Amino acid sequence: MWDTVLVPMLEKAPQLEPQTLLLHLEQIRPGEEWFRRKRTLQRRVEQWRALHGPAQEVMFLQEHRLFHFRLPYSGWCHVAVIHGGESFVALSEALQNALALCGGVPAEHRTDSLSACFRNRDGSYAGDYTSRYRELCAHLGVIATRNNRGVAHENGAIEGPHRHWKHRLEQQLIQRGSRDFATEADYRQLVAQVTATLNSRHQVQGNLEIERLHLQPLPVERFADYEPLVVRVRSTSTIEVRSVTYSVPSRLIGQQLTVHLRHDRLDLFLRSQFVQTLPRLHRQAGQIGPLRRIDFRHVIESLRRKPRALLRAQLQTDLLPGENWRQLWRQLLAALPPDEAAKVMVDALHVAARTDDLVDVERYLRRQLRRSELSLTALRDHYGLRPPRGLAALPQLDISEHTLSSYDELLVGTPEQAGAGNGSAIAVETVETAPVPQPVAGDRAAGHSRWLESSQLPLCAGGAGTPAAASSPSAAAVA
Repeated sequence: MWDTVLVPMLEKAPQLEPQTLLLHLEQIRPGEEWFRRKRTLQRRVEQWRALHGPAQEVMFLQEHRLFHFRLPYSGWCHVAVIHGGESFVALSEALQNALALCGGVPAEHRTDSLSACFRNRDGSYAGDYTSRYRELCAHLGVIATRNNRGVAHENGAIEGPHRHWKHRLEQQLIQRGSRDFATEADYRQLVAQVTATLNSRHQVQGNLEIERLHLQPLPVERFADYEPLVVRVRSTSTIEVRSVTYSVPSRLIGQQLTVHLRHDRLDLFLRSQFVQTLPRLHRQAGQIGPLRRIDFRHVIESLRRKPRALLRAQLQTDLLPGENWRQLWRQLLAALPPDEAAKVMVDALHVAARTDDLVDVERYLRRQLRRSELSLTALRDHYGLRPPRGLAALPQLDISEHTLSSYDELLVGTPEQAGAGNGSAIAVETVETAPVPQPVAGDRAAGHSRWLESSQLPLCAGGAGTPAAASSPSAAAVA
């Protein structure tokens, strides 16, 4: 019956359940105890589907999670995109944003067994709350409750609507025709549009006004939705947070920064002064090796003064902004000498940082490479780029070379100078003198000085007014 009857039925309609097949057998072959073979039939159907059945739906792990907040009576909701796992900072930020949008605080906050809120240990649920979640609930003035572990339907006020909301998002993606987004901000905008469509219903708006009458006022101050950390900027212009390396502007090297660590970003402060915000990186499951986020703009000025450092820099791959630039770097190395390729690449990155246009600069380099016209001079001329400080072109000096006879004239003077004053040439000869004593630090208290005899020095002796006698340091020392 399996090969002749049941397999053709499954091939025609793979979604048929074993119970349906069993009923069909009872109809065509009554009088047999088919119910005794129910478990055998279930195993055969399961095996057939694994070997010959249709492809099943695959769950693709994403980089983002969704925080879904909902008021049960009105159905008003707020959905936020979350980075990383179920962290407390993500819960705290998203929950407080939702309460601010709805205009009040409910009496109860119910969740499932979030690891950000509960330790999920065996024993009493009352003592299972994390200290930070307990403090958050006390700050907001809400009672924290949760459903039993593994029993999601106990929180039906959110589970069903959450599936409905994701179905709406799926329909929007299908209608959009693509699941690719240029930036995360574009994806967040789509999420906000889906949420706004649900909240714009007349029934939701009417019930929300009624529900707001029962909400408590918002706290005056916001509960800290970040984790404070203190880091010091290393000589490589980087900091390390949660085993992830981030680059910062090089002017901060040596400074101690305070980091407000959030689920999606790092807010940096120098003492109480805000510095900047960096996107946060999260290590994915199974990901090995160092995790870094390096922005070439932070170090490009220093790198431009020593471009050859790019050739063997440990962060070379991270410094290049994207795979297109990495491919371009390999092409430059193949087309130019290494030193010249490094100079071109660094100057190109400097132009891209100054114009904030990575695409245009990369296209220009590729176009010049295809024409075999790429050079450092052409790149600088095209973008009006000046050489780095200290490497500017020096003025060309025209210095004539002296003849050897000019040195003789300097020592003994010209015949005219030698005969000046008495009308006849005065013989000038070189003589050797005794060692010339030179003064050194002496004992002033003793009232005398010690002398150090120097080595034999040739002195030029001559008539009064000769250049040698006037300019020779040795002669001046004798005098």
